[in-house]
Amino acid sequence: MAYSGTGKTTLLKQLIPYLKAKGVRVGLIKHTHHDVDVDTPGKDSFELRKAGAHQTMVASSQRWALMTETPEADSLDLHYLASRFDSNSLDMILVEGFKHEQIDKIVLYRQGVPKAFEGLIDAHTIAVCSDISLEHNLPSLDINDIEAVGQFVIQWLNNSVG
Repeated sequence: MAYSGTGKTTLLKQLIPYLKAKGVRVGLIKHTHHDVDVDTPGKDSFELRKAGAHQTMVASSQRWALMTETPEADSLDLHYLASRFDSNSLDMILVEGFKHEQIDKIVLYRQGVPKAFEGLIDAHTIAVCSDISLEHNLPSLDINDIEAVGQFVIQWLNNSVG
């Protein structure tokens, strides 16, 4: 959990390769408040989806993507979204966003963010990752030390599954 501009995506761009190098198979769910479209206007798949297909899968030998139209959905269901992943090919799913979900989370905070640290921690916070020292009773991680952050996540994963 973190404020916009804290570096959530930047940290994940470092953490995912670190975990992959350690043999951890990672999935990712990123929440956005913007209208998402992974397809390209003018392509056949885009045109067919816009023609009314409720679900469209685009596939190649390198990857596939399933797009599902959800105009009637009031809100996103994180557990449903996570269930769409192939659990046999993943060790964990990292989540960016969904801050109100009751899942284990690491709070990120940077000194340059003009908002208060207070109120970020909830009952599901397992650590605080920051570039400054903060008052709290949780494990502290240096946001600039990807090795320490990665080792913490691997330890959490090992404790969670075993």
